Amino acid sequence: MTDTNDGTGEPGFVIVTGMSGAGRSTAAKALEDLGWFVIDNLPPGLLFSLAEEAGRVKLAADHVAAVVDVRSLAFTTDLNAAIEELDGRGVEVRVVFLEASDDELVRRFENVRRPHPLQGENRLVDGIDRERGILREVRANADLVIDTSKLNVHELRKKIVSFFGGEDRPGLKVNVVSFGYKYGLPVDADLVVDCRFLPNPHWVPELRPMNGLDVPVREYVLSQPGAKEFLDGYEEVFGVVAAGYTREGKGYATLAVGCTGGKHRSVAMSEQLGARLRERGMDVQVSHRDVGRE
Repeated sequence: MTDTNDGTGEPGFVIVTGMSGAGRSTAAKALEDLGWFVIDNLPPGLLFSLAEEAGRVKLAADHVAAVVDVRSLAFTTDLNAAIEELDGRGVEVRVVFLEASDDELVRRFENVRRPHPLQGENRLVDGIDRERGILREVRANADLVIDTSKLNVHELRKKIVSFFGGEDRPGLKVNVVSFGYKYGLPVDADLVVDCRFLPNPHWVPELRPMNGLDVPVREYVLSQPGAKEFLDGYEEVFGVVAAGYTREGKGYATLAVGCTGGKHRSVAMSEQLGARLRERGMDVQVSHRDVGRE
């Protein structure tokens, strides 16, 4: 799957899918607010009909989206077949997959007092588990995976806008996110980098209350043996990876940079990596998942 129009006249568009309760409706609304033509709860078998109609009425080639959910019983087969048909007819497709942790999905369903669409007579967690199994292949083949476990609706909307709201730019969109290993790996990461080989500013009393955005912490981290060499080396490695992703039609990549608590080292190194990749002409956003969590 690629993410630019190939000039055939058919519209390329986005399919928004993922776990029930993970924010599909919020993502769809954000796209609508950006001026996209969005259809919600579209059966996969009708995707090509939507593409044909969008082309017939000359909708913007890269501003058409369909929200597809798991309520189609043959979901993975239908969706994969529909995407293959679209690709075969010159329509370029991007798949955005939204997910969240089981605990967070349970909390959201309980808050709205609604059953899971696949729950039936079983428990809520059974419905969530069944849905994960059905969607496993879809997630694996998605162009962009967004974990909404720790995002409120405003933060998710901001993330959608950051990916789809700017000017069309060629090449890879890169999200560099810092995190703390003690809080778990970001489930939407394509690549993970470990900064725990550097001395921890947590053990320096005057630096402990600060984070990697503060100048004293940044200077401390970057002055350590191996820090510059690591940045130099990984910048070059990621340049090779990014070129490969682009050749394969992957439009988005999430690079996760971790340390113990996600407060000092990973934050400083994420900011530096982001700056270096921007200098290479990449479209980069940097975020810090666990800052302020302690």
